[in-house]
Amino acid sequence: MLVKRIFDILPYALERHNLDAALSGKRGGKWVSYSNADYLRIVNLVSFALLKIGINPGQRVATMSGNRPEWNFVDMGMLQVGAVHVPIYPTINSDELIYVLNESGARVVFVGNKYLYQKIEEVKDRVPAITHVITFDEIAGATNFKEFLELGVQSEDYDLLSKRKKAVLPGDLASIIYTSGTTSSPKGVMLSHENHLSNMQVAAFTIRLRSGEKILSYLPLSHSYERMVNYVSQYIGLSIYYSDSVNNILVNFQEIKPHILVSVPLLLERVYEGILKKGMKLPFIQRMIFNWSISVGLRYEHGKRQTMGYRLELALARKLVFRKWQNALGGRMRKIICGGAKVQSHLLKIFWAAGIPVFEGYGLTEASPLVSYNTEDDFKAETIGKPISDLIVKVSDSGELLVKGPNVMIGYYLHPEMTAEVIDQDDWLHTGDKAELDDEGYLKITGRIKEIFKTASGVYVYPETLENRLKQSLFISNCIVVGENKNFLSAVISPNFEYIREWGLEHQIIETDNSVLIKNPKVKALLDHDIRHYGQSVKESENIAKWQTVADEWGIDTGELTPSMKLRRRIVTKKYQSIIDQFYL
Repeated sequence: MLVKRIFDILPYALERHNLDAALSGKRGGKWVSYSNADYLRIVNLVSFALLKIGINPGQRVATMSGNRPEWNFVDMGMLQVGAVHVPIYPTINSDELIYVLNESGARVVFVGNKYLYQKIEEVKDRVPAITHVITFDEIAGATNFKEFLELGVQSEDYDLLSKRKKAVLPGDLASIIYTSGTTSSPKGVMLSHENHLSNMQVAAFTIRLRSGEKILSYLPLSHSYERMVNYVSQYIGLSIYYSDSVNNILVNFQEIKPHILVSVPLLLERVYEGILKKGMKLPFIQRMIFNWSISVGLRYEHGKRQTMGYRLELALARKLVFRKWQNALGGRMRKIICGGAKVQSHLLKIFWAAGIPVFEGYGLTEASPLVSYNTEDDFKAETIGKPISDLIVKVSDSGELLVKGPNVMIGYYLHPEMTAEVIDQDDWLHTGDKAELDDEGYLKITGRIKEIFKTASGVYVYPETLENRLKQSLFISNCIVVGENKNFLSAVISPNFEYIREWGLEHQIIETDNSVLIKNPKVKALLDHDIRHYGQSVKESENIAKWQTVADEWGIDTGELTPSMKLRRRIVTKKYQSIIDQFYL
């Protein structure tokens, strides 16, 4: 059968794959699996229940939950009746939650757990459109998912459901996904069934995985990146396992032994740091072998002819050390696909050397989200691959990447003026990213247009490039580079305190207070050394002249990072304005 609407994936997957474990999640510490038949049955019950409470085509239904099978049941269930899905990040703050719910006009909200239910209860009085709140977990005083499904059992009407499904067209609105807002308030990106599926089908035919293989999912399904991967996995018949927590992901690797992981660079950084921490604790001889293997890995050059001597070194390093890395990821990992930000070059080298291929890609919510990615057939290190087959791209005279194709959004919800700013009269989506397209057709992103600034000498600076360079230090977790209209560049540095403490144990430094730790002379010297090393460039205009480390650990909950782990520049700059001002006195 043809898959023309998102929910068409369900009968297609049942007929083509019929898996016993199509979706799996943790409940009470144990994995609970649902077959394709279970999946379709529960989705229909969700649809019946939504029809019973009066959800009409075009009305909005929101979800706010961690990754779990129930998210999919609700997603497909609402789409079958013509409703529009508004997925919300569980980490969203109260002000943005009120904004999103009110602007979208969501009538029903599904939430995951007690904490998220309380979050909705605290703001519900300020969101008059909400008529129902349903919880996936059983919570006293709340309507839970089991009760909601029972309403569906009592209200089965296959004729009405069939009519609703037939009325849904490929071009109809399926989702309003609110962007994370690095520089402004969230904007609701309207995506149709066709937008989602155009991306999904291209990715499905290039991912090179087989039905029945396993994928471990940990990135939020509320993000367009993981949403697309989720649909791809169902379409090609992968068994999806939803990690109960990113903190448990190494345990999940051992339990599931997945064949693929879709990730952001931060997880690779954390895995690498964890491996290095263990290496620091090895006995002397083993530590020497470990460090030698790391040095071999960092010399890896993908696609280049290696000398016989290096191939022998790499084979030995894989046997002695790197095979343990593969075992730590479950032993069957065939590929890691990474997006959301640039992967540091040393991480790419070391993972490829370890026999764990990492493929970088690029996208944005407004493009559903995939624009380009590296594949086995088309791979070039230090790029984000070639554009996917059903779209066209070009780089404007100003260096901005422009995209056109069936994946480009309908527009921003209730904001046609904002839509007109990013989609021009010729239907080109202006991504806002500075890009380069080489002679072989590979793309490279060099920075955000809005984040590029000019120094007092008139030189343009791409701060993200410099920040990525600084973050090559294992002792730097995050940073922001500033210097617009100034004579030199400066940086505010958020150290990697976890790794510093591990290093400190080797140097008789035991301190739990971050503010005290960064003032320790040895720690300060360590950080200063790395900032000088990674903060220097061939171009003198890109050197970091002044810096200040802070005791804060930047994160989503504290507001410095978006849910997709991007830096909220406006918020970070405002937070540390007094420090920045001191740089230029």
